Order: sequence, then C-alpha cells, then structure tokens
Amino acid sequence: MQNYKHGGHTIWDCKYHLVWVTKYRYEVLEGDIGLRCRELLR
Repeated sequence: MQNYKHGGHTIWDCKYHLVWVTKYRYEVLEGDIGLRCRELLR
C-alpha cells in the first residue's frame, strides 16, 4: 500500500489513460514529429 494515497476514511490510487483521437483516420503527425510526440507522451 505504499503507492496509495490516504484520506480520512479513504484510500485511492489515481491513474490516467490518455487517448488521442483525430477527426480523420489518416496520420496527422508523421515522421520525426510523430516519433517525438510519442516519446514525450509515454
């Protein structure tokens, strides 16, 4: 229970899942820019 946050009568562990959805199915970020954004978001 080391990673859990504690409150008065609660214990929680918040995690986030980010989904990037574009309007169209083609790749918006291509090449080096796409790779760099992927590195930053992971």
